[in-house]
Amino acid sequence: MRPQSTIHCRKSRFLRGVRLVLAAIVVSALSVPPASAASLAPWKDELFAYPAIIESSDGGALRVVDYQEMRDINGRDQVPERRAKAAYVSTAVKRQQQNLTVATPGGPVDVAVTGSQQGAAFTVIFIHGRGGDRRLGNNDWSFGGNFNRIKNLAVRNGGVYYAASVPRFDAEGAGPVKGLIAAARQNSPGAPVVLACASMGSFICWQVSRDPEAVRNLAGMVIMGGATDPDYAASAAYEAKLPIYFTHGEADKVYAAKDQVALFRKLLKAGVPTQFVLFRTGSHGTPVRMTDWRETVNWILARRRTAGARDTNVTPGVRAPLQ
Repeated sequence: MRPQSTIHCRKSRFLRGVRLVLAAIVVSALSVPPASAASLAPWKDELFAYPAIIESSDGGALRVVDYQEMRDINGRDQVPERRAKAAYVSTAVKRQQQNLTVATPGGPVDVAVTGSQQGAAFTVIFIHGRGGDRRLGNNDWSFGGNFNRIKNLAVRNGGVYYAASVPRFDAEGAGPVKGLIAAARQNSPGAPVVLACASMGSFICWQVSRDPEAVRNLAGMVIMGGATDPDYAASAAYEAKLPIYFTHGEADKVYAAKDQVALFRKLLKAGVPTQFVLFRTGSHGTPVRMTDWRETVNWILARRRTAGARDTNVTPGVRAPLQ
């Protein structure tokens, strides 16, 4: 075999060095949060972002979204209201999800958890409505794939998502949820926790809002087609001006949209950071299908930073993309 020249050896070493440097840059970009990271990175925004905003009021805090059943259900689902089209779903997150029972001081809580519980950049906890359990908020294919999206957003941004089972919607039912919030903060010190409650699950959010310790552990709440709390102004969350994001169907026959809008406007007038997305012609279940998780969570994270939270140095990071 002919010996290699000195020039060829130097060239080979140089190319190996370049490849090592490039590899290090790629690994760093995928695993280390950039210093300026301020929000969750996009994922399928072109499919899940809100349709046209047809009205805006209250200084832009209340928006009316153009919701159309034929487009937003029949056009989005392979089997209407049962199975989303494949373009809306990536099941790669199944590799990072498991069913657990978490022991808390408030009692055990069954959860479906997606992402790493330890050292998460942020936590989202979803509470179902009447007749549901953790399976509802963990279903990849129902509700137009919207729960699959929050699971992907969590994993791809270094966060964790819990879909919890709540057997009752009173103070006793809220106990384990408050314990889960505390556990999330303990597992990921300094990282924000967002509590999202749908339909009757909103009673859990309102119960949690009364507990000062739970409120201190929260970055904000999301109320999706929920009941109105007439006594919210007496809560610890109100006093702390905890950010709250409402989404509601205009034609909701379970909880009237006008009642929730009235609460929203009281909070806005009192200086509580709040937003309201109203789906024109939308029904009671529309917010679970249509709420833009990325916009909602990003809005809460932004409110938390501008409020000068003690742990604002903790921001979501970009993780390796899922296939």
